[in-house]
Amino acid sequence: MLGDTDAMATIAVKDLIGARKFYEGTLGFEPVEGGEPSVAVYRSGKSKVLVYKSEFAGTNRATAATWAVKDVDGTVKTLKSKGVKFEHYELPGGKREGDVHVFGKIRNAWFKDPDGNILSIVNG
Repeated sequence: MLGDTDAMATIAVKDLIGARKFYEGTLGFEPVEGGEPSVAVYRSGKSKVLVYKSEFAGTNRATAATWAVKDVDGTVKTLKSKGVKFEHYELPGGKREGDVHVFGKIRNAWFKDPDGNILSIVNG
């Protein structure tokens, strides 16, 4: 049933104009659907990311979306050059190398969008 369909990350924001600047300008997404003033839809690989206006934006204290990338350290460096600030967490079984959390072979880094939604990149 649902296991045969694609999933979509759905991220609430308070300011869609500011969110568009971040998701398009900083993260490099291009809008794929439009027409609705309170929603932006982006393609991310074979998936989509839906960013929508909501009064509950930024209230999730857990990771909202994760992207698997080939080079976590390189992606961190690129995003930092665009002004992204990375989050640091104390997590069991891991260590930190700069902004990258390391758990054996897993390399993971977290950052927030302008509304405080927690986003993540991990080696894929």
